[in-house]
Amino acid sequence: MILDKDTIIAPATAVSESGIAVIRISGYRALSFLKSFFRTKNPIENFQSHYLYLGRIVDEDDSDIDEVMVVYMDPPRTYTCEPVVEVHCHGSRQIVRRILQLAYANDIRLANPGEFTYRAYLNGRIDLVQAEAVSRLIQSTSEFSRRSALQQLDGLLSRQLHSYSATIKNLLVQTEAWIDFPEEDLPTENLDRLFSTAENLHVQMSDLMNTYRAGQFVHDGATVVLAGLPNAGKSSLMNALLQQDRSIVSSVPGTTRDLIEQSTQIGGINVRLVDTAGLRSSDEFVEQEGVRRARNVVKIANLVLLMLDGSAPLCDQFRALLADLSAVPVVLVVNKSDLLSEHHDLSFFPGPIVTVSAKLGDGIDVLTDTIASFLLNDYLPSSESPYITERRHYEALTGSVSSIKNFLNNLGSVDLDLLSIDLRSALDSLGRVTGSITTEDVLDDIFSSFCIGK
Repeated sequence: MILDKDTIIAPATAVSESGIAVIRISGYRALSFLKSFFRTKNPIENFQSHYLYLGRIVDEDDSDIDEVMVVYMDPPRTYTCEPVVEVHCHGSRQIVRRILQLAYANDIRLANPGEFTYRAYLNGRIDLVQAEAVSRLIQSTSEFSRRSALQQLDGLLSRQLHSYSATIKNLLVQTEAWIDFPEEDLPTENLDRLFSTAENLHVQMSDLMNTYRAGQFVHDGATVVLAGLPNAGKSSLMNALLQQDRSIVSSVPGTTRDLIEQSTQIGGINVRLVDTAGLRSSDEFVEQEGVRRARNVVKIANLVLLMLDGSAPLCDQFRALLADLSAVPVVLVVNKSDLLSEHHDLSFFPGPIVTVSAKLGDGIDVLTDTIASFLLNDYLPSSESPYITERRHYEALTGSVSSIKNFLNNLGSVDLDLLSIDLRSALDSLGRVTGSITTEDVLDDIFSSFCIGK
């Protein structure tokens, strides 16, 4: 995607029957379009910026298209830093189509996906991190994802990354200052100061990098699978977590034969709950297929709630099942606490254990807190703490952290010009996150995922 001088147009709201539709125009022809096809009772010679006007949009024959409200925004105080016009018309597909056709006939083209935000980025209004946050904000489906995307759009993460860059630049200046004096040894106190600054920076950047796992769950959600032997209470727990009767509950083992899925929110995170067939050997084809599907979904789960019937003796079959799940994260859920006569010795299990009564609802709050704590890795998003959600950010930060680590390992043992290479590499990696260093392919990949009107 290359920035050109074309004036662009696109619906900024979904094109469907609704009370209002908003059409956005950006570029040097925006104001002339408004002057040519917008009519008011009292003609307007000069449109006041950021002022809402009531009137009619007409076609080239001066026939009414719709009664509208329009606003003209003078640069640079606009979304794209270009002249921008917004037309607020009635939400009729036909009305929107007529206005778009009128624009096409007057050398205004349809915007590419994400082109408004792309222009905002290239014109310096936002950096690449903030541009990605626009898409994340539109796609947010939970309170945490909305909040974190808004924080990123407001520049919380960008400011942190720019702070890292400033520190690296300062380290680079100090290091290169001594390159000009190769006959002199760098004083010990200078070495200690460089090491202390770089070490503190390494810790801060590593901490931010380690928020990626929680950031993924916040924005993309998580898959939590309920697994266990037949009649352990998986379906009852599913219903308790959803607070609705989603799965059939029966005392007959093997009632659940297929995967039963339902989305919910746990701890502010979108969670896809999956109830599965009891994991046991069976001669019946349908149950065999259910068990096969259960084992497959367990492999891709972000977390498995392994159900144990607390009222029954601990059997070898359960221990074997637990061993089969050694490669996936597991929370052991001891069910039927209302029927417990004695507690099992579960000291062999290294992970979290929660005792519940799915039937009565006892312990469910503790279980949901445990699930949220695992998914967020005990990291709770706040207005003061940025975290990363994009794979691109994580990989670039990993490269930068690695370069800082090399600098620390080599400080005092290699030539200063080699140390400066590590610092420049760290700086370049951060630049790829914010967009100060990037390629056309990266930009195309990011903005092509946007909707047309953004």
